[in-house]
Amino acid sequence: VQLVESGGGLVQAGDSLRLSCTASGDTICIDAMAWYRQAPGKERELVAVVNFGTYYADSVKGRFTISRDKAKNMLYLQMNSLKPEDTAVYYCNAAPIDRDCSRDDWWGQGTQVTVSS
Repeated sequence: VQLVESGGGLVQAGDSLRLSCTASGDTICIDAMAWYRQAPGKERELVAVVNFGTYYADSVKGRFTISRDKAKNMLYLQMNSLKPEDTAVYYCNAAPIDRDCSRDDWWGQGTQVTVSS
């Protein structure tokens, strides 16, 4: 499975961005999908997950929306009311449905989101 993110950029506080992740390859092997982010000097953190339901980190709840289009093999992250503390590299993540598909999650290369104050 290959994951490619797009949609990052430089925006001002209060603006919106929509990140996209395109999955290709053995997409039938994908179970849950998620967005992570990593700010400079910090550990990578979970932002949102989608599978049968959704989960959001407290820091983005009410501002970000994760969605998935299985037919198009796409994952999205709609980010509204962006704050400078949302500045990070955002990574698309996919979990394998079983170990026959993969022992490890798949990751995209990341897309930079920078929010200026």
